[in-house]
Order: sequence, then C-alpha cells, then structure tokens
Amino acid sequence: MHLPHLIIDLALILAAASLIGIIFKFLKQPVVLGYIIAGVIVGPYYKFFPTVIEINSIKTWAEIGVIILLFNLGLEFSFKKLIKEGSRVIIIALFGVLLTLLSGYILGKLMGWNNMDSIFMGGILSIASTTIIIRAFDELGVKTQKFTNIVTSVLIVEDLVAVILMVILSTISISREFQGTELLFSVSKLAFFLVLWFVSGIFFLPSILKFLKPILNEEILLIVSLALCFGVVIMALKAGFSPAFGAFIMGSILAETTKAERIEHIISPIKTLFGAVFFVSVGMLLDPVIIAKNIYPIILAVTVLLLGKPLFITVGSLVTGQPLRISIQTGLSLSQIGEFSFIIATLGLSLNVTSDFLYPVAVAVSVITTFTTPYMIKLSDTVYKFSDRKLPQKWKDLINNYSISAEKIIEVNDWRKLVRNTVVNSIIFSVIILTVIIFNIKVIQPYFWEYKWSRMITASITITIISPFLWALSFRKGDKTPYSKIWANKQYRGHLVILQFARIFLSLFYIGFLFDRLFSPQIALIGVSITLVILFLFYKKIQNFYNILEDRFKFNLNEREFNQKVNSKDIAPWDTHLSTFSLNSRSPFIGKTLLESKIREDFGVNIAAIERDDITINVPDRFERLYPHDIISVIGTDEQLKNFRDYLSKSEMGSDLLQRKTEVKLLHFTLHKGSQLIGKTIKYSNIRELSKGLVVGIERNGKKILNPESNLVFNEGDLIWIVGNEKRIQILANENKEK
Repeated sequence: MHLPHLIIDLALILAAASLIGIIFKFLKQPVVLGYIIAGVIVGPYYKFFPTVIEINSIKTWAEIGVIILLFNLGLEFSFKKLIKEGSRVIIIALFGVLLTLLSGYILGKLMGWNNMDSIFMGGILSIASTTIIIRAFDELGVKTQKFTNIVTSVLIVEDLVAVILMVILSTISISREFQGTELLFSVSKLAFFLVLWFVSGIFFLPSILKFLKPILNEEILLIVSLALCFGVVIMALKAGFSPAFGAFIMGSILAETTKAERIEHIISPIKTLFGAVFFVSVGMLLDPVIIAKNIYPIILAVTVLLLGKPLFITVGSLVTGQPLRISIQTGLSLSQIGEFSFIIATLGLSLNVTSDFLYPVAVAVSVITTFTTPYMIKLSDTVYKFSDRKLPQKWKDLINNYSISAEKIIEVNDWRKLVRNTVVNSIIFSVIILTVIIFNIKVIQPYFWEYKWSRMITASITITIISPFLWALSFRKGDKTPYSKIWANKQYRGHLVILQFARIFLSLFYIGFLFDRLFSPQIALIGVSITLVILFLFYKKIQNFYNILEDRFKFNLNEREFNQKVNSKDIAPWDTHLSTFSLNSRSPFIGKTLLESKIREDFGVNIAAIERDDITINVPDRFERLYPHDIISVIGTDEQLKNFRDYLSKSEMGSDLLQRKTEVKLLHFTLHKGSQLIGKTIKYSNIRELSKGLVVGIERNGKKILNPESNLVFNEGDLIWIVGNEKRIQILANENKEK
C-alpha cells in the first residue's frame, strides 16, 4: 500500500513541530518560535533530517492556516471596542506603525534596495505580534498591570492597520508605483465593503444564530462558522481583496455576537493545527545562504524594532497624556514582529513584486525579536527608573501635569457631535442604498428581461427596499435633545438648515441615479417626482418600519454587552485601573458579602462590578454577596492588583482575565466654586446615587487620597476620581463645572 507524499509530509511536519514545541515549552520560550525552527529542520535547505517533498501542497495548507489565523484574530477584534477606546490608542498605534514603516523604507533605500522591497520592508517591520505579546504577558505574570490594557488596545488598532496595509500594498504592487488615484479608489472600496459587510453581518447573523440556537451544538456551530469564514473569503477575492482580509472581517463580525467566545473556543484546536503548519512552512523558506548574505539588513532591522519602535510608541503615548512609566512600558512591549509580518512578506512573494531575500530576512528578524520580547518587557521598569533619574524635574512635572489635564472630562460641542453623527449615518445609509441599487440592476433585473415592464418592476422593487433608508438619510434626527438645543441657538440655525438640505439632496441624487441607470436622465426627473409623492404618502409607515430595523440592529449590536460588558477607561496619573478576575467554588470569598470579605481592607482594591450569568451589577453595595463563577471587576494599582492575583493563584482559587472589561468607567472632574458637593461628606453628598458610582480617589493640594473614608468632606478644588456610569458622571461633572 502506497501513502501519498502529502500524508508523509504532514506526519513529518507535525512530528517535528511537536518535538521542538515540547522543547521550547520546557525552555519557557514561545512555541510559535519552535514551529519556525521545526520548519527550518524539515525544510529543503537542510539535509541532515528528512525533508518535506511536496512543498506546493504544504503551501496550500499554510494558506488555509493564514485564513484560520486571521479569522481567529478577527474574533478577538472588535470595531465597537476600537471606537470606544477613543483616539488615544489610535494615535499611539499610528505613531508606532507609520514611523516604523518610514524607518523600514529608509533602511531599504540605504541598503540599495528597489522601491517595492523597501516599502514591503517597512510594512513587515511596522506590525507587532499579538500572539507573542499576549503569551509573554501571561508567562511574565504582568497581565493585571495597567500598561497591558493599553498594549492590547494598540494591538487591536495595529491589526486593523495591517489589514488596510495589505490592501494598499496590493494596489501598489499591481500598478508597480505609488498612484494616488488608484490608492484612493482602493481605500474607498475597502471602506465601502467594510461598512457593507459589518452592517449586514450585524443585522442578519445574530438573528440567524438565535434562530438556530436549539440545534446549534459545538459541531454545527463550528461548521457554520467555517462556512461563513470561507464564504466571505470568496467574496473578498471577488471584490479584489486578499483571502486574509475576508477571514479577518468575518471574524470581527462574529466577535460582536453572543457566540463569539464559544466560536473562539471551538475553533482553537483547528487554529492550533493549521497555525502550526503555517509557522512550520515559514521556517521551511528560511534559506541560510540568503540570511548570511543579508546579515547587515537583519541587524539593522532588529535595531529599528528594539530601539526605534519603542521610542516611537513611547512618544505617541506621551502625546496622548499617558504618564512616563506607562509610556515606556507600552513602547518596550511592542518591539517585535510576527504573524502579520509573515503574511505581508508572503503577499510580496505571491505577487512577484519583492526579491527572494526579503522573506528570510523577515523571518530571521521575527525569530530574534521574539526571543528578546520578554527581556524588553522586563527591561521597561529599569529604563523608566533610569529616565526618571536623568530627566530634569521641570520636564517630569510637565509630563505629569499634561497627563492629568489630558484625563479631564471635556464637554463635546453639540454641533460637532451632530455633524459627526450625520456624516457617519450618511456613509452607512449611502452604502446600503447603493448596494441595493447596484445589486437589483445587475442581478434582479435580468430575471425580468422577458417582461415588457422589467425596468419598472426593478425600479419598484428597489424603491420599496431602500425607502426606509432614504427616509433615515433625509430626516432621521437621532437624539432630539441636542438637535433642539442647536436649533434654539441662532448661531447654528442656518448651518442646521444647510445640513438638512444636503441630506435631502443626497437622497434625491440616489433616486435619480437609479432611474438614470434604468431609463434615461429625462425619465429620471419624472421618477424622482413620483418617488417623492409615494414617500410622502407613506411617510409614517416608512418611518415606523425604519425604526423597527434600527431597533433590531441596535439590539443585535449591543446584545453581547448585556451578557459581557466590554468597555473601560483607565486613569493614568494614579496608576489605578480595572482588571477582572473569575472566582471559582473554592474561593474564600464565596458566600460572603463584600463587607464580610474585607477585600478592600486586606488588599486596598475596590469591586467596581460583578458579572453573574446574564446580569452585571455595577458598583455593588457592601451587602452584595459573591457566588461561584462570579467575574469581579477590581480597581487598584498595579501592586495591589498583583497582590490580589497572587493571593487567588496560590490556592488556585481564581484566575485573572486580560481582555475582559466592564461597562463602568474611571473618570474625574474638579469641584469648582459653587458646586453643590462642597462642604458635604462623601456619605451625605449623595454622590453615589447621583453618579451611580464610587469615589475611589481625591487629589487635594497635590496630595492623593486613595479609597477616601465616607466622612471625608469635599473642598473647593478637589479633583475627584469616580468609577461608575459614564453618562451619570458626565452629567455630574457638567453640573459642577466652573461657571
């Protein structure tokens, strides 16, 4: 009996990966790095061991591995989380990515490389490895420290930037030069499909999954998830994007559903298998001769990652208002490359636009920086202490004051808020309307060609479908309170009228576009008039139907938050932040109230929220009891949280969760003259009821009071830190702002 070479090759790959993986696990090194070394051993460039025969077949398996890997990264990604994180992490990530990309490009040009090799080198060096960093945090036991939350958020942004970067690099590769028009078109097309897939996915997928819930066991859920993944991969290819992009988008859509964690759990073994094959295939392409010839570019690239990118990230973090310690820790944690860099390097090879030496250089740099990652994270504290000693006191005071001012609550202008919401909604509705129009003209109309009134039938169907979105594009006001306040302000009344007419004109344009494509410009004018009459006659019904659609979309979008709240904001100057822990049945706190457990007294931390099954108790009172499997959100300093985590870990009583966050926020504001809180104690000021929150700190005359007693009296000028409901704290802050 003869076994196909593919099976023999697969056996060889898995045997090498398992053996080297065990060794690397024993040495407490990243297993991913072991897979790459295993690939080197069974690759075609080393003859000391058995070698893989069918390289092309293994490459196909590796491509599947890339798809599964990006799908899993998408499941860990969240567009909502990215938006809620705000501009800070985006600025930090862009500082790191863009400046590192530029450094990589300059490095390539200095080495005499062509433009394409230099551009791809910049792209390869610009994206840090989520897998390696998260594993390093876990092994070093620093997951409860504040900077890890910032690093995780930056990685989310970098993942999205990497996907966009692949689209841009593909566009540049096809034209072989940097053409602004083509690049703008590609980015616009990317944005169009992102909006389309995300909106349609959120609207339909949760409802479908809920409908299938009675039969949705792990087997069916796995098959459905993979089917959706590969289905969008095909759609991405048809739209001119890479398979990796489609897999990432499908994963990010499923990440917003209530099944996200379950899908991530059942997909994990498949990700591990195909991921191992992918990283082994990476090592197989590592040619020692090419590495020896390019040792200087490798050394220079490693230097950019170990010195340049940490500096760029640190500066970006300081610009956003993070303190010096957090900024340095964040910068030194993001000093390596990994999975996305391999994918970008593979993209260059598959498009035949990069030289053969670039891929092995990328792998060599990744191997070196993977080894250095744990040491860079450990070194961050030493670097901070050195910087703290050497920096002039004036600079340190400037950084600290800037950090505090950056955290203060800023009231957003109602007009800016309205314009921003109008632009976002107009883009979403425009994408939906254009998609329906183009789809009906290209797909639906051919079914009616044999009928005399085929174009009229297509127009009627299209207008019926898009009418709710035409109404929303033209007249939807959203929150009526800011709208009324703006209208009452004569300064903005004219602007509001112009904005309203612009929205109506955009709707008329889409109607005209439909009839122009189906008939002619002359008939389009008649079609617009008739459509307006119809929309006016059925105005109320269209509005009600749109409200139903919007409610369904919002419910699907927020349903996961009802079960697992995902949002937080840290306070930098106090080095105090939120972390979450899961309690099991052996925890000594089980069955006790918060008062009885003495968690605050023993560890100096506060319980900000308790997640229990499908409910979340925000800012629980001291008589709330703790039960098995409760997930508690704890607020404290790095040292306090570490002591609490160590206490739980010693007896295997619970575990901390790196990326799980609660809906409560940590915010602060200053008590100005005339504030209703001045002269009252914390207990009798009703601040808990007013803010739905807990006072966790007060800064008074430069002195910091952590966990203040309830009998402490508020003074004018106090800077109050509260953990609680963001909107209620915002209202309280506005009521106490300086007149």
